[in-house]
Amino acid sequence: MKISENWLREWVNPSISSDDLVAQITLAGLEVDEVLPVAAEFSGVVVGEIISAEPHPNADKLQVCQVSDGAEQFQVVCGAPNARAGIKIPFAKIGAVLGADFKIKKAKLRQVESFGMLCSASELGVSDDNDGIMELPSAAPTGEDFRAFLGLDDQIIDVDLTPNRSDCLSLAGLAREVGVLNKVDLTPVVVTAADVSIDDTFPVRVEAVDACPRYLGRVIRGVNVGAETPLWMTEKLRRSGIRSIDPIVDITNYVMLELGQPMHAFDLANLSGSIVVRMATAGEKIVLLDGQEVSLREDTMVIADDKAPLAIAGVMGGEGSGVNVDTQDVFLESAFFAPIALAGKARSYGLHTDSSHRFERGVDATLQEKAIERATALVLEIAGGQVGPIVREVAPASLPEAAVVTLRRKKLDQYLAVSIDKDLVTDILTRLGLEMLEVTDEAWTTKAPSHRFDIAIEADLIEEVARIYGYDNLPSSMPQAAVNFTPQSESKTPIQALRSVLVAHGYQEAITYSFIDPVLSKQFLPDIEPVPLANPISADMGVMRPSLIPGLVKAYLHNQNRQQSRVRLFETGRRFIGTVDALDELDQQQQISGLIAGSRDSEAWYHNGDKVDFYDLKAHVDALFDLNDGRQPTYERSQCEFLHPGRSVDVFVDGEFVGILGELHPQLSKTLGANQPLYVFDIALAAVIDAKLPEYKAISKFPEVRRDLALLVDRSVPVADLEKVISEFAGDAFKEVLVFDVYQGQGIDETKKSVALGLTWQHPSHTLSDEEVNNSVETIVAALAEKLGAVVRG
Repeated sequence: MKISENWLREWVNPSISSDDLVAQITLAGLEVDEVLPVAAEFSGVVVGEIISAEPHPNADKLQVCQVSDGAEQFQVVCGAPNARAGIKIPFAKIGAVLGADFKIKKAKLRQVESFGMLCSASELGVSDDNDGIMELPSAAPTGEDFRAFLGLDDQIIDVDLTPNRSDCLSLAGLAREVGVLNKVDLTPVVVTAADVSIDDTFPVRVEAVDACPRYLGRVIRGVNVGAETPLWMTEKLRRSGIRSIDPIVDITNYVMLELGQPMHAFDLANLSGSIVVRMATAGEKIVLLDGQEVSLREDTMVIADDKAPLAIAGVMGGEGSGVNVDTQDVFLESAFFAPIALAGKARSYGLHTDSSHRFERGVDATLQEKAIERATALVLEIAGGQVGPIVREVAPASLPEAAVVTLRRKKLDQYLAVSIDKDLVTDILTRLGLEMLEVTDEAWTTKAPSHRFDIAIEADLIEEVARIYGYDNLPSSMPQAAVNFTPQSESKTPIQALRSVLVAHGYQEAITYSFIDPVLSKQFLPDIEPVPLANPISADMGVMRPSLIPGLVKAYLHNQNRQQSRVRLFETGRRFIGTVDALDELDQQQQISGLIAGSRDSEAWYHNGDKVDFYDLKAHVDALFDLNDGRQPTYERSQCEFLHPGRSVDVFVDGEFVGILGELHPQLSKTLGANQPLYVFDIALAAVIDAKLPEYKAISKFPEVRRDLALLVDRSVPVADLEKVISEFAGDAFKEVLVFDVYQGQGIDETKKSVALGLTWQHPSHTLSDEEVNNSVETIVAALAEKLGAVVRG
């Protein structure tokens, strides 16, 4: 809500600066979004009057005007289409400064001298209107300083209110808040009942009583819609973001801004029979003031006459019944609509108006009489007319009741962490408008004012006391609590460390359902009977997953269908094997699984886009085990049915089976619709979490010795068996064995393969001699020949 500071200070004027006022309002919970000047910086501009306007002799679109400043006349060349004799305008004289540095000087336009400038509203920063020069009221005093005349040494305060503080959606509400914060009395406008001069009324009937428990209406005849809205009113409306239309509409908008009560004025000549407040009939149509035709629903409340709807209640009036240039008699409406009846209605029709904004959040249920009397007085003052009596339709049982709320001293001290003096609390609550029903040393029993319908429970009163007392006056302290840190065992690798390793290799973590399609389960693990669900979400989620691999493959296919060919996914979670008939028979095993497919690297000019293979996946699994400081896996050819028979292995740790890795079986990949090889691993989480405690070991200062062996063995002999035998017979100083070449082909028996191994020794206490190393090599060669039939390649 935008409001003029000068207008606010007419109601309440604390002795604080503008900056302090803005800070105070914000700290009280009514956040100020921005503060803007009502006009740009300028000086030397006065109220001028155009005495004459003649066509420019050398330009069709220019006029030569004689302009008076009240003391003398000046010749000014002007191109505004509305420049004409007899109007008052802002006149920037020679020497005037507009904005930061635009100084008005004597000029010559098409050989005609010009002594000054006639200004538009946009050139002065008063508004965005630049269609012509700004026209002032005829009563504007010629020669008076323009800034002083319009009171432009002012600023607009834009307050962003939370939905519960609609009581501040008016000048009166905001002034009330400022008065409470500064202990300053308000000087509100005095509203008195108008003298009734005619007996004319228009009948009103309220059918939607619960939604509209109070409806007031009044006939005013003989109004002059052509009257000029006074400058003070149009300026206050403009500074609040509302455009002046005609005096009747301007008055209803002004009262809404001033008091917070939305109102509407109907052209009495366009009303038929009576006013009826009712719910709409489905399919009824109405053309609104903005020209939009809407088809109404049954849950929409309307203001209608005996023929048709006239307005959507609390939202917008209809085009046919509104005030127009021919209006002579008006029917003023002032009503209370229950917020719940209007909530969301405007938005459902694609509308949002100042009225709906207020009614949806709540309007004071006792304000309607005051508002209609205030509007009546303004109509008589500006547009004249004869006033009829107020017609009232009220359903007391449906009006909101003021809440009675008790604030306990114990709770107040507990929540605010400070004990505020009883008299100060009483003063704060009283200044907020609450009625003190009973005050004791232990509690305050209060009755909320009608405009504070957001006060309903004790916590609301605690909040109000805190706001007015000042949040910055409340004590602040750091919270204290006993913090017991859980010891982190070095014998366990954190799961997050495993995730980080895989993420570093380009994986993304997936979270798939624990339920999968029974058909998919059988395709992967036909020998395992999955655990069925008694009440599955859908047919394709009928069983508990016996492995995480099917879910990851399904996720890959989802990516493949969206042209994502390079995929790396991993997941940690449970697999379920057994039966739920007895809980001890259901094995819920924690696994870590992964899938890779596509190119080894992201697309780039500096590599050829090689595809991932078995060894990429094995390197990733090795990286997981590398966190375990010594618990390294061994691999043996796998017999897993859903993996490629020649590109898959079982994973063992300390001789115990812990998982699998390899390429998905080509036939299964084809069945599932994969368009490239998929490589997967599935490892028991405990195997990679269990870590060997680190032990100190001195680094030998003596040199390493290396020997290379090229061995011929049967193709069926795994290299792991060679490494196992070498490690067993190489001696205590043996450090590592490295495979650096495997060859099959020309020059070698087709049943054999050549494996080149690099063997390294390093003794911690002396330099190894050739004799020691050669003896170890001979022992290894003999053992390999005996156990595996391996011979040294000549």
